[in-house]
Amino acid sequence: MSRINDVGGMAGFPAITEESDEPPFHADWEAHVFALNGALIKRGVYNLDEFRDAIERMSPEEYLAASYYERWFTAITMLLIEKGVASPEELDLPHG
Repeated sequence: MSRINDVGGMAGFPAITEESDEPPFHADWEAHVFALNGALIKRGVYNLDEFRDAIERMSPEEYLAASYYERWFTAITMLLIEKGVASPEELDLPHG
């Protein structure tokens, strides 16, 4: 079963546009999410395969509405809750 992130060969998506001289991060929070993910993987909280799977488990609506690093942040929070590192309350997230 393919997931929403597996859209290779599907029609109906806009062309990919590249920014000339695109910065690695468009906002400070993106750099923080990048660094947080690296630190959590290095500490063994989760591994890269678990991280990728968490992104792929996002609902199609949520996945398509999110930016690249919003997907990363969603995956990180999902894994922190699933691993028992933090609760939704501690992360100030709605229960679900």
